[in-house]
Amino acid sequence: MGGVVNNLQDRFERQAGLVPRERLAGLTITVIGVGAIGRQVALQLASIGAEKLQLIDFDTVELTNTTTQGYRIDEIGQPKVAATMQEITRIDPSVEVTIVNDRYRPQYAVGQVVFACVDSIAARTAIWRSVRRRCEFWVDGRMLGETIRILAVDDPSRDSHYESTLFTQAEAQSGTCTSRSTVYAANIAASLMLHQFTRWLRGIPIDPDVSLNLLASELVVS
Repeated sequence: MGGVVNNLQDRFERQAGLVPRERLAGLTITVIGVGAIGRQVALQLASIGAEKLQLIDFDTVELTNTTTQGYRIDEIGQPKVAATMQEITRIDPSVEVTIVNDRYRPQYAVGQVVFACVDSIAARTAIWRSVRRRCEFWVDGRMLGETIRILAVDDPSRDSHYESTLFTQAEAQSGTCTSRSTVYAANIAASLMLHQFTRWLRGIPIDPDVSLNLLASELVVS
């Protein structure tokens, strides 16, 4: 049959210089929140060859999630973690996926890498303070409409900058990433998060703070 991949190695051939498989091997990667950004993160991780994924989310798929988060109509009513796991299996059935259909709680173990894809500053703060001494790499994706901010930390136990971004909820911009969102902005946010992750895998210095305003065509890196 034309177009059928002959062996598993063919799948990773074109990304070999960008995503070191030997660094991915053995890593457990936790994605907390599989909504607008988190679902795209999980699917992209499966596509680049992540071997062990842990998905944490308490929510179920709703009708509006089919436009803003990439879920399918036939997945409405399913737990988001279960629906995302099924999609990961379609991409690569060899990926080991663990799902937690619940909010993140401090007693939950996490992987060496944590992608924080939650809606509120309060949730980010609680998760960060719980896991920062238990993970090696942390990346947080924030989105409101067409404004995206990605914060990456390659030494969470010693970080000082990220903590300064955890302002109180009263100081946060009104709304959550689910109040105004599009799947294309979520995909861009997820891609920027994976870019910082693969920089870390390659030993390239990461960008701790990246902001992108799609409407204004403005990119700020610090």
